[in-house]
Amino acid sequence: MYELKKTYGTNQQIKWNVDPRQTGDHGKELPKVVYEKQKLVIVDSNYVFSAESVDKGVVKYRDGDKMDIYGKEGVNTGKHFTAIYKFENEQLTICYNLAGDSYPDGFETKSKPTLFLSVFTKQQ
Repeated sequence: MYELKKTYGTNQQIKWNVDPRQTGDHGKELPKVVYEKQKLVIVDSNYVFSAESVDKGVVKYRDGDKMDIYGKEGVNTGKHFTAIYKFENEQLTICYNLAGDSYPDGFETKSKPTLFLSVFTKQQ
């Protein structure tokens, strides 16, 4: 997220839409009904993810491309997810390890049941 802070500054509200062409579970694209209303808003180290319900929490960035995500409100309250991310061409790609026991070693999720990939495009 350091790249995001350099690009957009701190304490900026950055809104992201899910990019359905590149978001999936175990290497498979999700159906439109799953992602069409999903939104991610990041303000410094706080996030709000809106889907079927609202999830709020804190993101801590470490070692350049790693993040720790802590659910504070909503369905993920009390959960810890580890993830890696990259920011390229106005897209934010996050590969989550839903088990939270280690960081993914890449962005490939096929045959890796605890990994989930999301690609977000900046909302205009």
